[in-house]
Amino acid sequence: MHHTGYTYTEPTLASFNEARMTPGTDADQHLVEHRLEISPKAWTQEYTDYWGTRVVAFELHTPHARLDVTSSSTVEVRRRSMGGMGMTWEDLTSPVVEDRFAEFLTLSPRVDPGPELRDDLSGLLLEAQGPGDFAPRVGEFIHDRVGYVSGSTTVHTRAREAWASRAGVCQDLAHLMIGALRAAHVPARYVSGYVMPDGAAPLGETRTGESHAWVEYWDGRWLGYDPTNASEPGDLHVRVGSAPDYSGITPLRGIFTGGPGSELFVQVEVTLLG
Repeated sequence: MHHTGYTYTEPTLASFNEARMTPGTDADQHLVEHRLEISPKAWTQEYTDYWGTRVVAFELHTPHARLDVTSSSTVEVRRRSMGGMGMTWEDLTSPVVEDRFAEFLTLSPRVDPGPELRDDLSGLLLEAQGPGDFAPRVGEFIHDRVGYVSGSTTVHTRAREAWASRAGVCQDLAHLMIGALRAAHVPARYVSGYVMPDGAAPLGETRTGESHAWVEYWDGRWLGYDPTNASEPGDLHVRVGSAPDYSGITPLRGIFTGGPGSELFVQVEVTLLG
């Protein structure tokens, strides 16, 4: 269950929003059921965005002091243990790869890790035989040097700022890894989802979970790596969708009219069912 929304300093007259909170179905997971509840009641429209993520767009035209969005999902996860196709650095520089993955090779200001991290990774790059060898080592390198510190950054923090402070959250570690991979010409994308923090939790017992972020990189097929936990995503990871960076996969975003401001709240709960 993912409960999020806004409280407004004064009642807002109208709001227009998008929710990206529906887990997808793919080769590693199956969405059994899903329900999205919006309060106050809103007009909605569903579509799939450019990156393949399911979106619920909704708007409210009556004054409201609070917006609540609750996404409830049942997901079967059975992640395959599957490696890449052993692409070489020469394969990655082919015009076909550059054209197909142009958006996932762009070193935007949000993910650019800066010259210091690029220099620090130059030795790993020289040793690596290809992306399948390089990417996990980059993720581990970042995990070992950037502390997970809640509240140390915001959703607007850039990768190089997190590297300079050596602190961040999952979003920052994912952006750093993406930027480092793209700087080495490895297509990489940001994945948004959830993670169960306690794999030993009894079946049916709810735990406070997390909105989570990790990385997928291209090695002939998309492979995942979670730099926050220095591991590949497992059966405790639930994938919602992906985009070049966080701005393209924000769980809830929108605009409103009336009132000077708003405050976002988030609560995630995860229950193992079997």
